[in-house]
Amino acid sequence: MSFVDSILVIEDDPRIAGIVADALHETARWVRRAGSAAEGFAAIREMPPDLIVLDLGLPDLSGPNVCRKLREETRVPIVVLTARHGERETVQVLNAGADDYVTKPFSAPVLVARVQAQLRRSQLYQSYTPDIIRVGDLELDLGRRVATRAGRELGLTPVEWNLLRALATNAGRTLTHQQLFHAVWGNVFGDAQQNLRVHITHLRRKIETVPAAPTIIVTEPGVGYRCEIDPYPAMYRPADRSVG
Repeated sequence: MSFVDSILVIEDDPRIAGIVADALHETARWVRRAGSAAEGFAAIREMPPDLIVLDLGLPDLSGPNVCRKLREETRVPIVVLTARHGERETVQVLNAGADDYVTKPFSAPVLVARVQAQLRRSQLYQSYTPDIIRVGDLELDLGRRVATRAGRELGLTPVEWNLLRALATNAGRTLTHQQLFHAVWGNVFGDAQQNLRVHITHLRRKIETVPAAPTIIVTEPGVGYRCEIDPYPAMYRPADRSVG
C-alpha cells in the first residue's frame, strides 16, 4: 500500500527524474513529472499533489522563486534537491517555504526516508496537535511551557524554551538560522547564526544525554538545526511502509 495518492517531481533532467520516480513508486500511487517550473504549476492546478520533490536548477525560474510561488499555490510538503555547493541557495529556499532538502548526488533510500517523514508529519499535523511531546524521559508540556526530565523541571530560560518549542513542533524539518532567529526574537537585527550557536549550546547541556554528541537537536552545517524527536505518540503514527 502507498502512503499517498500523488507526488509531483519537478526536475528538468529526465534521468534524475526517472530515478526519483522509481524510488518513490511504492510511496505514492502516482508519481508525476514536470520538466520546468511552468509545467509544475500546471500539474499542481490539474491535480494537487500530496508532496512535491523540487530541483533547484530549473531552466525557467530560480529555486527560491519557484518555492515561493509554489507556496502561493499549495501548502503540501516540499522536499528540494540541491547540489552540495549550493549552501546559500539551500538556505534561501528553506526560508522561502521548503520543508527539507536532499543533496546531489543523493541516495535513493535517504530520499525516500526524507519524503516519507514529511508525509507522516503532514498527515499527523492535519489530524492531531500534541499538548505534550515526549522523547525518553524528556517531556515538553506546551500548555504549561515547562520541560522536565524524569519529572524534574530543567529550568529553561525563555529563549531556550522558545527555541526548543520551535524545533520540537517542527520535528523532522530543518529550520534555518533565520527562521529560528525570527521565531525567538521576531523582526530584530543581529547575527542569527552566532546568537543561536550560544543558546543552542546552553539548551543542549540541559536536554541532551551527551551534549557533545547531540541526538535531539542536530546541526545542519551552514543551514540551521533540526529536531529529531517524534512529537506524536505511537498510537497516532501510521504504519511504516518501507521502500526497498
